[in-house]
Amino acid sequence: MAETNQPTLARRATALYGAVALVSLIGLADSIYLTVEHVSGRSVRCTIVSGCSEVLSSPYATVRGIPLAAIGAIAYFIVFSLATLAAFGYKGVGKLLPLIVAAMFLTTLWLLYLQAFVIGHFCQFCLLSALVTTTLMGLVIAALRAKVGNLATD
Repeated sequence: MAETNQPTLARRATALYGAVALVSLIGLADSIYLTVEHVSGRSVRCTIVSGCSEVLSSPYATVRGIPLAAIGAIAYFIVFSLATLAAFGYKGVGKLLPLIVAAMFLTTLWLLYLQAFVIGHFCQFCLLSALVTTTLMGLVIAALRAKVGNLATD
């Protein structure tokens, strides 16, 4: 019975890593858009909430002159790359991916705190990024559980 379960768990982990790669592309597109707008000096208009200007012009929108969105784009690209490699069976990346996503999730929690309690405004693009990162965290946890289940049946 355990032998028939092993391929199912392996396929599930592969599918979850594929989902991580696809979801990370949404975050990458969002971050690239915000980075381009920031670098070009254009103001981002919110259509769902009204706080993009306040959030994106706050001192928390840059880190030592680098747009936070650019750092996010790099992080999302790394997640995309690692998830793609993990989906194709590269074992070493399976340890690094959860660490990167966990760091992104903790950063997301901090940024949500800043928007809610320090800046007092929300940016819809930042909220999209928070949703993407939270989804990535859930998918990575599910993939880890599938891998642990796969190891348990070995």
